Amino acid sequence: MADTGVLESLLQRVEKVDGGVDSQDVAVILGVDHQVIVGAVKSLQSLGDVIEAEQRSSKHWELTAEGGEIAEKGSHEAQVFNAIPEDGLPQSQLMKLPSGKVGFSKAMSNKWIRVDKSHEGGPRVFRMVESIEDSVRDKLLLVKGGQSSQLVEKDRNELKKRKLLTEVTVKSYWITKGGSFSTTITKQETELTPEMIASGCWKEKKFKPYNFEAMGVALDCGHLHPLMKVRTQFRQIFLEMGFTEMPTNNFIESSFWNFDSLFQPQQHPARDQHDTFFISDPALAHEFPQDYLERVKKVHSEGGYGSQGYKYDWKIEEAQKNILRTHTTAVSARMLYRLAQQAEFTPVKYFSIDRVFRNETLDATHLAEFHQIEGVVADYGLTLGDLMGILHQFFTKLGITKLRFKPAFNPYTEPSMEVFSYHEGLKKWVEVGNSGVFRPEMLLPMGLPEGVSVIAWGLSLERPTMIKYGINNIRELVGHKVNLQMVYDSPICRLDS
Repeated sequence: MADTGVLESLLQRVEKVDGGVDSQDVAVILGVDHQVIVGAVKSLQSLGDVIEAEQRSSKHWELTAEGGEIAEKGSHEAQVFNAIPEDGLPQSQLMKLPSGKVGFSKAMSNKWIRVDKSHEGGPRVFRMVESIEDSVRDKLLLVKGGQSSQLVEKDRNELKKRKLLTEVTVKSYWITKGGSFSTTITKQETELTPEMIASGCWKEKKFKPYNFEAMGVALDCGHLHPLMKVRTQFRQIFLEMGFTEMPTNNFIESSFWNFDSLFQPQQHPARDQHDTFFISDPALAHEFPQDYLERVKKVHSEGGYGSQGYKYDWKIEEAQKNILRTHTTAVSARMLYRLAQQAEFTPVKYFSIDRVFRNETLDATHLAEFHQIEGVVADYGLTLGDLMGILHQFFTKLGITKLRFKPAFNPYTEPSMEVFSYHEGLKKWVEVGNSGVFRPEMLLPMGLPEGVSVIAWGLSLERPTMIKYGINNIRELVGHKVNLQMVYDSPICRLDS
């Protein structure tokens, strides 16, 4: 509440004047800032029907800081004119004056000065008239003296264009007596206490009305990160399509499940130290399905199942190395091997969304860890047409209908396709995923029946999230540079077209 002395002084002014008072006038009379009176008005309004206050607005012209300086010292052009002696002044020296550049141009337009370019020492400026009338300063002095109404609109606009004059809107209150007007302030109670009830003094107290429409204080609570919101949307799409989520809680994988089981050769560049994080403790894995491991070793080194293999010396030491998984396809390999151990094969549809890790150079579009979204379908007789059909269905649910497919190479899929979508905002085709049919060299060593095909596709979680939320730098989405206010303010995610 405003100061009691200011409140009572305001009420006394209202009582003395018939009709009402303006808050600006009261501020001048009491010698306080107008905002103090505005605060007092609001405090009195909160007490009930003590006063009535109607908000009004008025406009007037004021000098800018530059305008005030000119009203005191003269216009730029007048200062330039006065600085030129009878025998003239070099133009280069004139331009060094504080008002030189602006004043020279205006004085030339007014034909107060001229430039003699034939002078030996360079261009020299001379006066063209004996004396001048500084009309700009005269007009500003009228405004300063509260006589801006004497200026015609053309003059005001010209001064405003030169940023010497500005129009100010002033909001004030017209204050009159209310139905419960009084010059004394009675503090209203905001709380009914047990003591008031026991003594009965509440009957004489005035209580501030309760506002039952007021919003309560927002509770401090956690908020879903945009990545988690988009992840939930993707997960819902997979579930609607009848997919089962794969367990992806093992960030650490052996090279066997991450590379070898996928028919990826041990000399493949992806295994290099530059692309993979190797674990130092424990450095090696020791538990593998031995019969399956032997079949994987044979198809790599000797071939089989109609393939000639890679013809190299496959080493168990390479397969044993523990790493941070580079893709969630390692999880798909485990799930397909488990499927192959069933007594009778049953068609399945699996999906996963979780983190993978690459030893990448960090920049605006790359992190050392990111999320991979993967879908896998296993059944008899699946073809490339089935893969294209399910991709159309999947991306249509994302709001993406314009798709193109481009042949690609993956060590564990043949044929392989990159998926492109037409981006309406960028007006071009952009890559949105990768896909393919798992190779027999990967599936048959697992023990899956001949004739069973597995189609799969994957995409990033971060890219659609960045597009959705208008984020250009991935480090603003993940990591220590994330703006927590962005997480707090971000609306519920909807993957719209």
